[in-house]
Amino acid sequence: MKPMNNEKGAPALPLNAILDGDCIERMNSLPENSIDLIFADPPYNLQLKGDLHRPDNSKVDAVDDHWDQFSSFAAYDQFTRDWLAAARRILKPNGAIWVIGSYHNVYRMGAELQNQGFWILNDVVWRKSNPMPNFRGKRFTNAHETLIWASKSEGAKYTFNYEALKALNEGIQMRSDWVLPICNGGERLKNEDGEKAHPTQKPESLLHRVILGTTNPGDVILDPFFGTGTTGAVAKMLGRDFIGIEREEAYRKVAEKRLAATRKYDRDALQVTASKRAQPRIPFGQLVERGMLRPGETLVNPRGKTAKVRADGTLISGETRGSIHQVGAALEGAPSCNGWTYWSIKRDDKEVPIDLLRQQIRSEMGH
Repeated sequence: MKPMNNEKGAPALPLNAILDGDCIERMNSLPENSIDLIFADPPYNLQLKGDLHRPDNSKVDAVDDHWDQFSSFAAYDQFTRDWLAAARRILKPNGAIWVIGSYHNVYRMGAELQNQGFWILNDVVWRKSNPMPNFRGKRFTNAHETLIWASKSEGAKYTFNYEALKALNEGIQMRSDWVLPICNGGERLKNEDGEKAHPTQKPESLLHRVILGTTNPGDVILDPFFGTGTTGAVAKMLGRDFIGIEREEAYRKVAEKRLAATRKYDRDALQVTASKRAQPRIPFGQLVERGMLRPGETLVNPRGKTAKVRADGTLISGETRGSIHQVGAALEGAPSCNGWTYWSIKRDDKEVPIDLLRQQIRSEMGH
């Protein structure tokens, strides 16, 4: 466990540890505004009635544990209010939360997230490529779960590694429907009796996408319903710190053994494609100041129209004057324009995008 001291003498965070006890009490004991991301897989309140059997009459190992049972929707809603309030208190102002659930509970969680001031960014459908069949044949096969991603408040500067997720998806923008298999085979953890250690163990692929996309190395991720430790294992591999809370001793034992065998990827492997928004801002005028472009040089747009560079870093094209963005928008009759990708300069009889000059400056800065 690596304690982390924070400012103002607040208690240190119990990093990379599994805390026992009630998740609400444990979260309330942690410093305010100290957590970067929360991933929560709370009880689903499945309201199961009777046993479920396969066509061969074998019994399905369903979620019927005591921790998933509530006396009423009102009792479940009170539980949801309490743990979300505790979670929101410890999130940093620019922190975010992921919650995952099924149709039994995700709508109730979504409403309470909004009631408490969280700002929903996306809901993500995890479509299971290998779901359990519907044995009774009275409903659709339940082939997905829903995740809600929310920032602490509207306008918060949450982390989103857009370019890294795009790279993960072979250069295509990551969508909000994720096709991933459920946890099975060698990844499915077993207890001492050879049975499933946890009925709702999540696959590491799901957490990999969440953590890679919405945190950075060194961030602190808290999971208040830690179970067998998937969040902690993936966080450790990806160079993040974690805090797990789990009241069931049997799950803690499995998670501790799992985490002890988990190794962090090396530093080079943890580097991901940087978001363009995270890169330093380079004013167009800096290209003029540094002589990379000279006043009077001509820029050309994709349709062959031109503009001249002025000494103060603005452009002039006919009667139109302004920034590279303003002049580009005016020529296109559009409300906006990204001048960096719109304009090119002729060098050695070739058109070179001015964005290459900006990238040259950024590379000199170590970005």
